[in-house]
Amino acid sequence: MLPDSTDATEQIKAQALTLGFHKVGIAAVDSAAAPTTVSDPNRTGLQAWLTQGYQAQMQWMATPKRQDIQQVMPTVRSLICVALNYYTPLVRPEGRQYGKISRYGWGRDYHRVLQRKLKAFSTWLEGLDPGVQTRYYADTGPIQDKVWAQRAGLGWIAKNSNLITREYGSWVFLGEILTNLTLQPDPPHTAHCGTCRRCIDACPTAAIVQPFVVDANRCIAYHTIENRAATLPGAIAPHLQGWVAGCDICQDVCPWNQRFASETDIPDFQPYPQNVAPPLTELATLSDQEYQQRFPASALRRIKPEMMRRNARANLTPNSLADP
Repeated sequence: MLPDSTDATEQIKAQALTLGFHKVGIAAVDSAAAPTTVSDPNRTGLQAWLTQGYQAQMQWMATPKRQDIQQVMPTVRSLICVALNYYTPLVRPEGRQYGKISRYGWGRDYHRVLQRKLKAFSTWLEGLDPGVQTRYYADTGPIQDKVWAQRAGLGWIAKNSNLITREYGSWVFLGEILTNLTLQPDPPHTAHCGTCRRCIDACPTAAIVQPFVVDANRCIAYHTIENRAATLPGAIAPHLQGWVAGCDICQDVCPWNQRFASETDIPDFQPYPQNVAPPLTELATLSDQEYQQRFPASALRRIKPEMMRRNARANLTPNSLADP
């Protein structure tokens, strides 16, 4: 017999905090029980984005599973959504000679940190009853994590498409456990961006084509991390502003981040020293072996060595190393 819904929900939330997650919320999968104030994550928003071609070369975004959570786990009834604060208060030095790495990649690979905690959480959940089923993801599967996190009350999707929490701003990693447990859902979070458009105005490539919609074809983060081409587009390279791995511009200017960011208590997210202010000339000439040694157990390993060298060179000579 599966645990009682109300009792299990409170017990589960308490365990999430015990395991070190900073936020936890519950979203219902059953459409009859799901909130109607948030657009269905299985339909309109994602499909409209795909129709516009805003996914660029990220073909995995179009998998049907991403639009139907029950294709991921047919027996799912609830999503347990969690968040980890990863903010560290170090400041990048001024100077065009330095490369910029997004804060998410400063420390240990967040996938490893999240997965370790999610595995422990899932094991504990399955121990509640032999009938409990779970499946967990840490930015590793066809889950619309930000939409489900908003449904679960963790925060709201901002105009730059990041999830903002009241406690930590958008400096959070998201994970979720799908389960066949029927749990008490939390109310969805309401949006609090108001009339602010700082993220839209600050983007040097106009990638935020309208509030809440980001065109990856114009996004510095996409091109420095996902674009495998030998050269960067001419519309991107002159506007990198030092970024070689991701881009935090829209997060850095966000008033919620400026007011509420607080240092994480997770040691794994503290920066590797060489990640805060790497000289562009060093990155432009890193050998493959040096690259592997410099970024151990790092989410930056998704960026291939030749891409990092390309990104650094594009910052050093933006007009000569770009496609027309």
